[in-house]
Amino acid sequence: MTTVFLSPYRAALTPLTDTIASITDWSAASPCEGWSALDVLDHVLTTQRGLLAERGITLTPAPDIPADPAAAWAEHSTMVAGLLDDPAISGIAYDGFFGPTTLGETVDRFYVFDMLVHRWDLARAAGTDTSFTEAELDLIEASAASFGPALYMEGICRSGVEAPAGADRQTRVLAMLGRRG
Repeated sequence: MTTVFLSPYRAALTPLTDTIASITDWSAASPCEGWSALDVLDHVLTTQRGLLAERGITLTPAPDIPADPAAAWAEHSTMVAGLLDDPAISGIAYDGFFGPTTLGETVDRFYVFDMLVHRWDLARAAGTDTSFTEAELDLIEASAASFGPALYMEGICRSGVEAPAGADRQTRVLAMLGRRG
């Protein structure tokens, strides 16, 4: 039997894509204050495109997110996954916010974190819920810890909130990120 390794990006992709496909009201409010479900998706898509463009990657024209959000995500995520599969692209080295890194490491460390957390935000905007696996919770916690105080900079996460007594791990992790599970 062959074991297939999924990159963190590809592992986060399917559950996020499934959540995106389930959304019927893109104007619904998300847990991100002042953001609709469409705003959350636009944020995820445009920040990923921005990182790639900043590293000199030539991109296809941006998909029309408001016209068909799920199709825009599918087009974008397929392109990004293909780019990241190329070691010459994922290995592009640069000085990042936290020091020397590569494009692939930045995607794994921050953008996958962003995809996981915003999957929950999108599910909540859709009136559903999503559960994280233990591995996803491990990744979210490790990423958040590695960001230090930068985690709570404008545009990242709100200050943490207190989790209810006896809360499960997912609720505690979300509370650390300023979300009430």
